Amino acid sequence: MAPARSSADGSGPARRAGRAVGRALHLPFTGTARGIRRVTHAHGAGESGLGRLIELHAINGAGDVMITVALASTVFFSVPTDEARGRVALYLAITMAPFTLLAPVIGPLLDRLPHGRRAAMAGAMLTRALLAVLMSGAVATGGLELYPAALGVLVASKAYGVVRSAVVPRLLPPGFSLVKANSRVTLAGLLATGAAAPVGAALHLLGPPWPLYGACAIFVWGTFAAFQLPHKVDEAKGERRARLSTHEAHSKRPGLRTVSRPVLCGLLANASMRVLSGFLIFFLAFLLREHPLGGQSAAVSLGIVGASAGVGNACGTAVGAWLRDRAPEAIVASVLSVTLGVTILSALLFSGPFTAVLAGTAGFCQALAKLSLDAMIQRDVPEAVRTSAFARSETLLQMAWVVGGGIGIALPLNGALGMAVASAVVALGTAAAVRGLLTTRHHRGSARPRVA
Repeated sequence: MAPARSSADGSGPARRAGRAVGRALHLPFTGTARGIRRVTHAHGAGESGLGRLIELHAINGAGDVMITVALASTVFFSVPTDEARGRVALYLAITMAPFTLLAPVIGPLLDRLPHGRRAAMAGAMLTRALLAVLMSGAVATGGLELYPAALGVLVASKAYGVVRSAVVPRLLPPGFSLVKANSRVTLAGLLATGAAAPVGAALHLLGPPWPLYGACAIFVWGTFAAFQLPHKVDEAKGERRARLSTHEAHSKRPGLRTVSRPVLCGLLANASMRVLSGFLIFFLAFLLREHPLGGQSAAVSLGIVGASAGVGNACGTAVGAWLRDRAPEAIVASVLSVTLGVTILSALLFSGPFTAVLAGTAGFCQALAKLSLDAMIQRDVPEAVRTSAFARSETLLQMAWVVGGGIGIALPLNGALGMAVASAVVALGTAAAVRGLLTTRHHRGSARPRVA
Protein backbone atom coordinates (compact mmCIF):
# COMPACT_ATOMS: atom_id res chain seq x y z
CA MET A 1 0.00 0.00 0.00
CA ALA A 2 1.39 3.47 -0.97
CA PRO A 3 2.10 5.79 1.95
CA ALA A 4 -0.26 8.72 2.44
CA ARG A 5 1.10 12.11 1.30
CA SER A 6 1.15 15.02 3.64
CA SER A 7 1.99 18.70 3.31
CA ALA A 8 4.97 18.16 5.60
CA ASP A 9 7.04 16.47 2.88
CA GLY A 10 6.79 19.49 0.62
CA SER A 11 4.27 18.03 -1.83
CA GLY A 12 1.00 18.92 -0.15
CA PRO A 13 -1.61 21.29 -1.58
CA ALA A 14 -0.47 24.21 0.61
CA ARG A 15 3.17 23.83 -0.41
CA ARG A 16 2.25 23.48 -4.10
CA ALA A 17 0.06 26.56 -3.88
CA GLY A 18 2.91 28.46 -2.23
CA ARG A 19 5.31 27.50 -5.01
CA ALA A 20 2.75 28.54 -7.62
CA VAL A 21 2.32 31.95 -5.97
CA GLY A 22 6.09 32.36 -5.79
CA ARG A 23 6.49 31.56 -9.48
CA ALA A 24 3.71 34.01 -10.35
CA LEU A 25 5.39 36.78 -8.33
CA HIS A 26 8.88 36.42 -9.76
CA LEU A 27 7.82 35.47 -13.29
CA PRO A 28 7.62 39.11 -14.48
CA PHE A 29 11.20 39.67 -13.34
CA THR A 30 12.72 36.40 -14.49
CA GLY A 31 10.72 36.48 -17.72
CA THR A 32 11.89 40.02 -18.45
CA ALA A 33 15.48 39.09 -17.65
CA ARG A 34 15.32 36.07 -19.95
CA GLY A 35 13.79 38.20 -22.70
CA ILE A 36 16.54 40.81 -22.39
CA ARG A 37 19.17 38.09 -22.40
CA ARG A 38 17.72 36.58 -25.60
CA VAL A 39 17.86 39.96 -27.35
CA THR A 40 21.35 40.91 -26.22
CA HIS A 41 22.77 37.46 -27.00
CA ALA A 42 21.13 37.06 -30.43
CA HIS A 43 23.01 36.41 -33.69
CA GLY A 44 26.11 35.03 -32.00
CA ALA A 45 26.56 37.92 -29.56
CA GLY A 46 26.23 35.52 -26.63
CA GLU A 47 28.99 33.22 -27.83
CA SER A 48 31.40 36.04 -28.69
CA GLY A 49 30.84 37.93 -25.43
CA LEU A 50 29.31 41.00 -27.11
CA GLY A 51 26.03 40.32 -25.32
CA ARG A 52 27.68 40.78 -21.92
CA LEU A 53 29.23 44.07 -23.09
CA ILE A 54 25.81 45.25 -24.27
CA GLU A 55 24.37 44.50 -20.83
CA LEU A 56 27.32 46.20 -19.12
CA HIS A 57 26.78 49.34 -21.20
CA ALA A 58 23.11 49.34 -20.25
CA ILE A 59 24.14 49.22 -16.58
CA ASN A 60 26.54 52.10 -17.22
CA GLY A 61 23.80 54.21 -18.82
CA ALA A 62 21.36 53.57 -15.98
CA GLY A 63 23.91 54.56 -13.34
CA ASP A 64 24.96 57.71 -15.18
CA VAL A 65 21.39 58.96 -15.55
CA MET A 66 20.80 58.47 -11.82
CA ILE A 67 23.72 60.79 -11.08
CA THR A 68 22.49 63.24 -13.72
CA VAL A 69 19.05 63.39 -12.07
CA ALA A 70 20.63 64.09 -8.67
CA LEU A 71 22.92 66.83 -10.01
CA ALA A 72 20.21 68.47 -12.11
CA SER A 73 17.89 68.70 -9.12
CA THR A 74 20.64 70.35 -7.05
CA VAL A 75 22.53 72.52 -9.52
CA PHE A 76 19.65 73.52 -11.80
CA PHE A 77 16.07 73.06 -10.64
CA SER A 78 16.35 73.97 -6.96
CA VAL A 79 17.25 77.67 -7.45
CA PRO A 80 16.06 80.65 -9.58
CA THR A 81 17.30 80.95 -13.16
CA ASP A 82 19.99 83.57 -12.52
CA GLU A 83 21.44 81.63 -9.61
CA ALA A 84 21.14 78.36 -11.53
CA ARG A 85 23.13 79.85 -14.38
CA GLY A 86 25.87 80.82 -11.97
CA ARG A 87 25.88 77.35 -10.44
CA VAL A 88 26.10 75.64 -13.82
CA ALA A 89 28.91 78.00 -14.84
CA LEU A 90 30.69 77.09 -11.62
CA TYR A 91 30.05 73.41 -12.35
CA LEU A 92 31.61 73.81 -15.79
CA ALA A 93 34.58 75.74 -14.43
CA ILE A 94 35.35 73.30 -11.62
CA THR A 95 34.60 70.04 -13.40
CA MET A 96 34.68 70.48 -17.17
CA ALA A 97 37.76 72.72 -17.39
CA PRO A 98 40.05 70.24 -15.58
CA PHE A 99 38.33 67.45 -17.49
CA THR A 100 39.40 68.94 -20.83
CA LEU A 101 42.98 68.75 -19.59
CA LEU A 102 42.62 65.22 -18.24
CA ALA A 103 40.71 63.73 -21.19
CA PRO A 104 43.68 63.64 -23.61
CA VAL A 105 45.71 61.81 -20.96
CA ILE A 106 43.15 59.08 -20.32
CA GLY A 107 43.57 57.37 -23.69
CA PRO A 108 47.38 57.08 -23.55
CA LEU A 109 47.23 55.85 -19.94
CA LEU A 110 44.73 53.16 -20.85
CA ASP A 111 46.88 52.19 -23.84
CA ARG A 112 49.47 51.11 -21.28
CA LEU A 113 46.96 48.69 -19.72
CA PRO A 114 46.08 46.48 -22.69
CA HIS A 115 45.97 43.40 -20.45
CA GLY A 116 43.75 44.98 -17.79
CA ARG A 117 40.72 46.23 -19.66
CA ARG A 118 38.19 44.31 -17.60
CA ALA A 119 39.81 45.59 -14.44
CA ALA A 120 39.84 49.14 -15.85
CA MET A 121 36.12 49.00 -16.62
CA ALA A 122 35.37 47.51 -13.21
CA GLY A 123 37.52 50.21 -11.58
CA ALA A 124 35.60 52.93 -13.42
CA MET A 125 32.33 51.44 -12.14
CA LEU A 126 33.53 51.07 -8.57
CA THR A 127 34.98 54.60 -8.53
CA ARG A 128 31.61 56.05 -9.51
CA ALA A 129 29.86 53.92 -6.88
CA LEU A 130 32.10 55.34 -4.15
CA LEU A 131 31.83 58.91 -5.47
CA ALA A 132 28.04 58.63 -5.56
CA VAL A 133 28.07 57.88 -1.84
CA LEU A 134 30.38 60.85 -1.21
CA MET A 135 28.14 63.13 -3.25
CA SER A 136 25.02 62.05 -1.37
CA GLY A 137 26.10 64.10 1.65
CA ALA A 138 26.52 67.32 -0.34
CA VAL A 139 23.80 67.04 -2.95
CA ALA A 140 21.12 68.64 -0.74
CA THR A 141 23.16 71.79 -0.06
CA GLY A 142 25.02 72.07 -3.36
CA GLY A 143 28.28 72.84 -1.56
CA LEU A 144 31.62 73.16 -3.29
CA GLU A 145 32.64 69.67 -2.17
CA LEU A 146 30.09 68.35 -4.68
CA TYR A 147 32.09 69.53 -7.70
CA PRO A 148 35.39 67.63 -7.25
CA ALA A 149 33.35 64.45 -6.83
CA ALA A 150 31.42 65.30 -10.01
CA LEU A 151 34.75 65.74 -11.81
CA GLY A 152 35.80 62.30 -10.63
CA VAL A 153 32.56 60.84 -11.98
CA LEU A 154 33.20 62.46 -15.38
CA VAL A 155 36.76 61.14 -15.55
CA ALA A 156 35.67 57.63 -14.55
CA SER A 157 32.84 57.72 -17.09
CA LYS A 158 35.27 58.83 -19.80
CA ALA A 159 37.71 56.06 -18.87
CA TYR A 160 34.94 53.51 -19.17
CA GLY A 161 33.92 54.91 -22.57
CA VAL A 162 37.45 54.76 -23.96
CA VAL A 163 37.97 51.16 -22.84
CA ARG A 164 34.53 50.15 -24.10
CA SER A 165 35.35 51.53 -27.56
CA ALA A 166 38.58 49.56 -27.58
CA VAL A 167 36.85 46.36 -26.45
CA VAL A 168 34.03 46.19 -29.03
CA PRO A 169 36.24 45.06 -31.99
CA ARG A 170 37.48 42.12 -29.91
CA LEU A 171 33.96 40.80 -29.31
CA LEU A 172 32.53 40.86 -32.83
CA PRO A 173 30.53 37.71 -33.71
CA PRO A 174 31.13 36.15 -37.15
CA GLY A 175 29.53 38.24 -39.87
CA PHE A 176 29.04 41.25 -37.56
CA SER A 177 30.26 44.67 -38.70
CA LEU A 178 31.69 47.08 -36.17
CA VAL A 179 28.93 49.58 -36.92
CA LYS A 180 26.23 47.01 -36.18
CA ALA A 181 27.91 46.04 -32.91
CA ASN A 182 28.32 49.68 -31.86
CA SER A 183 24.70 50.40 -32.72
CA ARG A 184 23.54 47.54 -30.48
CA VAL A 185 25.72 48.71 -27.61
CA THR A 186 24.63 52.34 -28.00
CA LEU A 187 20.95 51.46 -28.31
CA ALA A 188 21.13 49.38 -25.11
CA GLY A 189 22.60 52.37 -23.28
CA LEU A 190 19.86 54.67 -24.59
CA LEU A 191 17.07 52.28 -23.62
CA ALA A 192 18.52 51.81 -20.15
CA THR A 193 18.85 55.57 -19.74
CA GLY A 194 15.22 56.08 -20.72
CA ALA A 195 14.08 53.37 -18.30
CA ALA A 196 16.20 54.57 -15.39
CA ALA A 197 15.37 58.29 -15.68
CA PRO A 198 11.82 58.04 -14.26
CA VAL A 199 13.12 55.71 -11.55
CA GLY A 200 15.69 58.33 -10.59
CA ALA A 201 12.98 61.01 -10.55
CA ALA A 202 10.84 58.82 -8.29
CA LEU A 203 13.78 58.21 -5.95
CA HIS A 204 14.36 61.97 -5.79
CA LEU A 205 10.87 62.35 -4.30
CA LEU A 206 12.16 60.38 -1.29
CA GLY A 207 15.03 62.84 -0.89
CA PRO A 208 17.92 64.37 -2.89
CA PRO A 209 20.46 61.66 -1.92
CA TRP A 210 18.31 58.72 -3.03
CA PRO A 211 19.13 58.80 -6.77
CA LEU A 212 22.80 58.65 -5.74
CA TYR A 213 22.14 55.62 -3.55
CA GLY A 214 20.50 54.03 -6.58
CA ALA A 215 23.51 54.92 -8.72
CA CYS A 216 25.84 53.36 -6.15
CA ALA A 217 23.91 50.08 -6.24
CA ILE A 218 23.88 50.05 -10.06
CA PHE A 219 27.62 50.72 -10.35
CA VAL A 220 28.43 48.02 -7.80
CA TRP A 221 26.45 45.65 -10.01
CA GLY A 222 28.44 46.92 -12.98
CA THR A 223 31.72 46.28 -11.16
CA PHE A 224 30.93 42.57 -10.97
CA ALA A 225 29.46 42.52 -14.49
CA ALA A 226 32.72 43.89 -15.95
CA PHE A 227 34.60 40.82 -14.77
CA GLN A 228 32.04 38.60 -16.54
CA LEU A 229 33.40 39.73 -19.92
CA PRO A 230 35.45 37.11 -21.80
CA HIS A 231 39.18 36.85 -21.07
CA LYS A 232 40.00 37.76 -24.67
CA VAL A 233 39.08 41.35 -23.80
CA ASP A 234 42.41 41.55 -21.98
CA GLU A 235 44.45 40.19 -24.87
CA ALA A 236 46.37 42.76 -26.91
CA LYS A 237 48.47 40.61 -29.22
CA GLY A 238 49.64 42.50 -32.30
CA GLU A 239 48.19 45.88 -31.24
CA ARG A 240 49.97 49.20 -31.61
CA ARG A 241 48.96 52.74 -30.78
CA ALA A 242 47.65 55.31 -33.23
CA ARG A 243 48.27 59.03 -33.07
CA LEU A 244 46.27 61.99 -34.34
CA SER A 245 49.43 64.01 -35.01
CA THR A 246 49.96 65.43 -38.51
CA HIS A 247 53.77 65.34 -38.34
CA GLU A 248 54.43 61.64 -38.79
CA ALA A 249 56.62 61.40 -41.86
CA HIS A 250 59.54 60.22 -39.75
CA SER A 251 57.45 57.98 -37.51
CA LYS A 252 56.90 54.27 -37.93
CA ARG A 253 53.74 54.49 -35.86
CA PRO A 254 50.62 55.00 -38.01
CA GLY A 255 48.11 57.75 -37.38
CA LEU A 256 44.66 58.64 -38.65
CA ARG A 257 45.85 61.26 -41.14
CA THR A 258 48.32 58.89 -42.76
CA VAL A 259 45.50 56.40 -43.22
CA SER A 260 42.65 58.37 -44.80
CA ARG A 261 41.64 62.01 -45.19
CA PRO A 262 37.92 61.04 -45.18
CA VAL A 263 38.39 59.66 -41.64
CA LEU A 264 39.83 62.97 -40.47
CA CYS A 265 37.05 64.92 -42.19
CA GLY A 266 34.45 62.61 -40.68
CA LEU A 267 35.99 63.14 -37.25
CA LEU A 268 35.82 66.93 -37.63
CA ALA A 269 32.21 66.70 -38.82
CA ASN A 270 31.31 64.59 -35.79
CA ALA A 271 33.10 67.05 -33.53
CA SER A 272 30.82 69.83 -34.81
CA MET A 273 27.80 67.66 -33.99
CA ARG A 274 29.12 67.12 -30.46
CA VAL A 275 29.63 70.88 -30.08
CA LEU A 276 26.00 71.31 -31.17
CA SER A 277 24.87 68.67 -28.65
CA GLY A 278 26.65 70.30 -25.73
CA PHE A 279 25.44 73.72 -26.81
CA LEU A 280 21.79 72.68 -27.07
CA ILE A 281 21.79 70.93 -23.71
CA PHE A 282 22.92 73.99 -21.77
CA PHE A 283 21.42 76.75 -23.91
CA LEU A 284 17.95 75.22 -24.18
CA ALA A 285 17.96 74.25 -20.50
CA PHE A 286 18.09 77.91 -19.46
CA LEU A 287 16.03 79.21 -22.37
CA LEU A 288 13.14 76.85 -21.60
CA ARG A 289 13.18 77.85 -17.96
CA GLU A 290 12.39 81.39 -19.06
CA HIS A 291 10.15 80.49 -22.01
CA PRO A 292 8.57 77.03 -21.53
CA LEU A 293 6.83 75.20 -24.37
CA GLY A 294 3.14 76.02 -24.77
CA GLY A 295 2.69 77.29 -21.23
CA GLN A 296 4.07 74.09 -19.70
CA SER A 297 6.36 74.08 -16.70
CA ALA A 298 10.11 74.27 -17.21
CA ALA A 299 10.55 70.64 -16.11
CA VAL A 300 7.91 69.39 -18.54
CA SER A 301 9.37 71.49 -21.38
CA LEU A 302 12.84 70.13 -20.77
CA GLY A 303 11.39 66.63 -20.59
CA ILE A 304 9.71 67.06 -23.98
CA VAL A 305 12.90 68.32 -25.62
CA GLY A 306 14.99 65.62 -23.92
CA ALA A 307 12.58 62.90 -24.98
CA SER A 308 12.64 64.22 -28.54
CA ALA A 309 16.44 64.08 -28.59
CA GLY A 310 16.46 60.59 -27.08
CA VAL A 311 13.94 59.22 -29.57
CA GLY A 312 15.89 60.81 -32.43
CA ASN A 313 19.13 59.29 -31.18
CA ALA A 314 17.57 55.84 -30.83
CA CYS A 315 16.04 56.03 -34.32
CA GLY A 316 19.37 57.19 -35.77
CA THR A 317 21.14 54.28 -34.12
CA ALA A 318 18.65 51.80 -35.56
CA VAL A 319 18.82 53.33 -39.05
CA GLY A 320 22.62 53.41 -38.85
CA ALA A 321 22.72 49.65 -38.34
CA TRP A 322 20.54 49.19 -41.42
CA LEU A 323 22.71 51.55 -43.53
CA ARG A 324 25.99 50.01 -42.38
CA ASP A 325 26.96 48.91 -45.90
CA ARG A 326 26.31 52.30 -47.53
CA ALA A 327 28.94 54.95 -48.22
CA PRO A 328 29.65 56.48 -44.78
CA GLU A 329 31.08 59.72 -46.23
CA ALA A 330 27.80 60.34 -48.07
CA ILE A 331 25.79 59.64 -44.91
CA VAL A 332 27.87 62.07 -42.84
CA ALA A 333 27.58 64.81 -45.48
CA SER A 334 23.81 64.21 -45.80
CA VAL A 335 23.00 64.30 -42.09
CA LEU A 336 25.19 67.36 -41.52
CA SER A 337 23.38 69.11 -44.38
CA VAL A 338 20.00 68.21 -42.90
CA THR A 339 21.06 69.45 -39.47
CA LEU A 340 22.35 72.69 -40.99
CA GLY A 341 19.03 73.25 -42.74
CA VAL A 342 17.04 72.71 -39.55
CA THR A 343 19.29 74.99 -37.47
CA ILE A 344 19.00 77.76 -40.08
CA LEU A 345 15.20 77.41 -40.05
CA SER A 346 15.30 77.52 -36.25
CA ALA A 347 17.23 80.78 -36.38
CA LEU A 348 14.83 82.34 -38.90
CA LEU A 349 11.56 80.95 -37.51
CA PHE A 350 12.43 80.40 -33.86
CA SER A 351 9.61 79.03 -31.73
CA GLY A 352 9.18 76.74 -28.76
CA PRO A 353 7.95 73.67 -30.66
CA PHE A 354 10.73 74.08 -33.19
CA THR A 355 13.28 73.48 -30.44
CA ALA A 356 11.86 69.99 -29.95
CA VAL A 357 12.12 69.40 -33.71
CA LEU A 358 15.74 70.59 -33.67
CA ALA A 359 16.58 68.39 -30.67
CA GLY A 360 15.10 65.33 -32.38
CA THR A 361 16.88 66.08 -35.65
CA ALA A 362 20.19 66.67 -33.90
CA GLY A 363 19.87 63.41 -31.97
CA PHE A 364 19.01 61.43 -35.11
CA CYS A 365 21.79 62.95 -37.22
CA GLN A 366 24.42 62.73 -34.47
CA ALA A 367 23.80 59.00 -34.08
CA LEU A 368 24.04 58.39 -37.83
CA ALA A 369 27.18 60.52 -38.15
CA LYS A 370 28.91 58.69 -35.30
CA LEU A 371 28.10 55.24 -36.66
CA SER A 372 29.36 56.33 -40.09
CA LEU A 373 32.61 57.52 -38.51
CA ASP A 374 32.95 54.10 -36.88
CA ALA A 375 32.51 52.53 -40.32
CA MET A 376 35.25 54.72 -41.82
CA ILE A 377 37.68 53.88 -39.03
CA GLN A 378 36.88 50.19 -39.43
CA ARG A 379 37.45 50.41 -43.18
CA ASP A 380 40.56 52.62 -43.38
CA VAL A 381 42.44 52.17 -40.09
CA PRO A 382 44.63 49.04 -39.86
CA GLU A 383 43.49 46.50 -37.30
CA ALA A 384 46.76 46.85 -35.40
CA VAL A 385 45.87 50.41 -34.34
CA ARG A 386 42.08 50.43 -34.67
CA THR A 387 41.27 50.21 -30.96
CA SER A 388 43.63 53.06 -30.18
CA ALA A 389 42.13 55.12 -32.99
CA PHE A 390 38.69 54.74 -31.42
CA ALA A 391 40.08 55.87 -28.08
CA ARG A 392 41.63 59.00 -29.60
CA SER A 393 38.50 59.90 -31.56
CA GLU A 394 36.28 59.48 -28.48
CA THR A 395 38.54 61.82 -26.51
CA LEU A 396 38.31 64.53 -29.19
CA LEU A 397 34.52 64.20 -29.41
CA GLN A 398 34.12 64.49 -25.65
CA MET A 399 36.22 67.65 -25.60
CA ALA A 400 34.07 69.07 -28.41
CA TRP A 401 30.99 68.50 -26.26
CA VAL A 402 32.61 70.45 -23.41
CA VAL A 403 33.33 73.35 -25.76
CA GLY A 404 29.72 73.39 -26.91
CA GLY A 405 28.48 73.40 -23.32
CA GLY A 406 30.71 76.39 -22.53
CA ILE A 407 29.32 78.33 -25.48
CA GLY A 408 25.76 77.51 -24.46
CA ILE A 409 26.23 78.77 -20.91
CA ALA A 410 27.97 81.97 -22.02
CA LEU A 411 25.44 83.17 -24.64
CA PRO A 412 22.53 85.49 -23.78
CA LEU A 413 19.14 83.80 -23.66
CA ASN A 414 18.09 84.88 -27.13
CA GLY A 415 16.65 82.04 -29.19
CA ALA A 416 17.41 83.45 -32.63
CA LEU A 417 20.98 84.34 -31.63
CA GLY A 418 21.57 80.90 -30.16
CA MET A 419 20.30 79.13 -33.26
CA ALA A 420 22.47 81.38 -35.45
CA VAL A 421 25.54 80.32 -33.46
CA ALA A 422 24.44 76.68 -33.78
CA SER A 423 24.10 77.15 -37.53
CA ALA A 424 27.65 78.50 -37.77
CA VAL A 425 29.01 75.50 -35.85
CA VAL A 426 27.16 72.99 -38.02
CA ALA A 427 28.22 74.85 -41.18
CA LEU A 428 31.87 74.23 -40.32
CA GLY A 429 31.17 70.55 -39.81
CA THR A 430 29.21 70.36 -43.05
CA ALA A 431 32.14 71.85 -44.95
CA ALA A 432 34.45 69.19 -43.49
CA ALA A 433 31.95 66.43 -44.33
CA VAL A 434 31.57 67.59 -47.94
CA ARG A 435 35.34 67.79 -48.29
CA GLY A 436 35.67 64.20 -47.10
CA LEU A 437 32.99 63.10 -49.57
CA LEU A 438 34.68 64.87 -52.49
CA THR A 439 38.04 63.36 -51.53
CA THR A 440 36.52 59.89 -51.55
CA ARG A 441 34.93 60.40 -54.96
CA HIS A 442 38.17 61.79 -56.34
CA HIS A 443 40.07 58.67 -55.27
CA ARG A 444 37.29 56.23 -56.21
CA GLY A 445 38.67 53.33 -58.15
CA SER A 446 42.14 53.68 -56.68
CA ALA A 447 43.54 51.53 -53.89
CA ARG A 448 42.77 52.42 -50.32
CA PRO A 449 45.37 54.65 -48.64
CA ARG A 450 48.05 52.67 -46.88
CA VAL A 451 49.86 53.47 -43.70
CA ALA A 452 53.12 55.27 -44.30
